[in-house]
Amino acid sequence: MHPLERLVNLVALLLESHRPLTFEEIRDAMPEAYAQDETPTAKRMFERDKDILRDIGVPIQVSATDAWDVEQGYTIDKREYYLPEVALTPEEVSALFVAARASGADETFEQAVLKLLYGAEGGLLSGATPAPLAAEASATDPRLTAAADAITDRRSVRFAYRTSRGTESERRLDPWGLVFRGGHWYLVGLDHERGEIRSFRLSRVRGDVEAAGGASPPPEGFRAADHVQVGPWGPGEPEDRARIAFSPDVAWLATRAYREARVEATRHDGWVEVSVPAPPGDAIVSWVLSFGPDAELLEPEPLRREVVRRLEGVLA
Repeated sequence: MHPLERLVNLVALLLESHRPLTFEEIRDAMPEAYAQDETPTAKRMFERDKDILRDIGVPIQVSATDAWDVEQGYTIDKREYYLPEVALTPEEVSALFVAARASGADETFEQAVLKLLYGAEGGLLSGATPAPLAAEASATDPRLTAAADAITDRRSVRFAYRTSRGTESERRLDPWGLVFRGGHWYLVGLDHERGEIRSFRLSRVRGDVEAAGGASPPPEGFRAADHVQVGPWGPGEPEDRARIAFSPDVAWLATRAYREARVEATRHDGWVEVSVPAPPGDAIVSWVLSFGPDAELLEPEPLRREVVRRLEGVLA
């Protein structure tokens, strides 16, 4: 296992656990990470990993796992690990958005604004990633400008949209937020045709984003970032999903570590079938293969064929 993958998996495991885990429990949950035959050797590697994570600011704590302090366990205090919510009014978020777009080529300012905007409630932007705001659409892109204006003025919009599967149709949307993820802008709101909240990648909008009357307000507690599906392989759209079967040993990771994962079925043998966002390309294939024999990509068929092709290449 790559050292970075081992560190990320260790952080995910400790964050997911509701109680301190002993080294033996960590080793059982991550058999490929600390697979040395001798326990002292594996423990030394774990201690090095723990020190590396502490050096970069991950608050790994050691505490007793029983009333007699016989065994010690490891945990991460979520209150110390996660950054506090940023409280900005919609007007303040909109002002920052305009200022960042007007900054030209000064990426330093854009980076600072993105840090403030991440997780902000009720404004134009939510869930932004640490990359330039104009990574895909330029600051003067009429689609981005029209979308931002429609959100501010609470106007419904109409546009032609082409999905990643090549299907094109006209959409009408009550726009409620913009999200920047994976180098792309996503417009989030109420899709009139489907009657539910959907996200649309602006680069797939064909032609202009046109005004189409008044728009309904977002529901209480709405966060645009919650509706842009994303996994360790990158962001995807609602209709782009893959179905994967996981063994009981790793199913907990796929079903609990990613909010967008949906459990579709549990087999008699304990394997769990899960659907996850599947963006264009085959990035998800590498993620599935990283589980080895504990995962099987069931659909869509093109991605399944790519898994088979890579495995046959390994055998050859």
